[in-house]
Amino acid sequence: MAIVGFRHFIYPLAFLTAASPLRAQDSSADLAKKLSNPIASLISVPFQFNYDHGYGALDGDKTTLNIQPVIPISLNENWNLISRTILPVTWQDDIAGPSGSQFGLGDVVQSLFLSPATPTESGIIWGAGPVFLIPTATDDLLGGEKWGAGPTVVALKQDGPWTYGVLANHIWSFAGNKERNDISSTFVQPFLSYTTPDAWTFALNTESTYDWKAEEWSIPINFTVSKLVKIEEQPISLTAGLRYWATAPDNGPEGLGIRLAVTFLFPK
Repeated sequence: MAIVGFRHFIYPLAFLTAASPLRAQDSSADLAKKLSNPIASLISVPFQFNYDHGYGALDGDKTTLNIQPVIPISLNENWNLISRTILPVTWQDDIAGPSGSQFGLGDVVQSLFLSPATPTESGIIWGAGPVFLIPTATDDLLGGEKWGAGPTVVALKQDGPWTYGVLANHIWSFAGNKERNDISSTFVQPFLSYTTPDAWTFALNTESTYDWKAEEWSIPINFTVSKLVKIEEQPISLTAGLRYWATAPDNGPEGLGIRLAVTFLFPK
């Protein structure tokens, strides 16, 4: 199962302070760059749409809307706790042979990162903590019916317009339906992005998962372009891109997929 990378809350709108056109442009670029940091001190609520096809013998289709709120919590002047949630809402058709269509919630992935409030002397931003798999799927074919947990870590550096780093986790199942397969899954997401002064971001990453039980890799390579805009002073990031499945299980997706996203930002 792919763990991605996540992360259904409602927040009051927060407004950016008034600024000159140049300062407003700089502010937008800064916010766009913060979005490239998975543990930035910035509340964001992405709605990420993914479409993939080629599942199984009938070339099934899968469409997933990932609702992925990120909530930073200041513990003290030295440490932050960042909550990242992934709640998938999925529609799929014949992904396991002639299995028909399913629609509903998938399993939630909840990550918590303890992170220093400031980067290291060398500019490294890092965070570490637990990740949990919560069996919230509304259909047998939308989730694994297993509770899981494990460690997660992220490390990155932001150098001028560039952001590069890696996020990883591993989840083991420890409870749930005994008739379903146990889970031992490693997720690795190296990422690279470039943000322009006018708040365009070009990003490349993989969301690679290794299933230790089946001994199989799933490796989609994603390229996206994002633009930060303001609608009545509300900053919003709009994203579009493609993904290519470099490797997937025999019954998994293949070829090209589509990624679209809308992210609402709530700067302090």
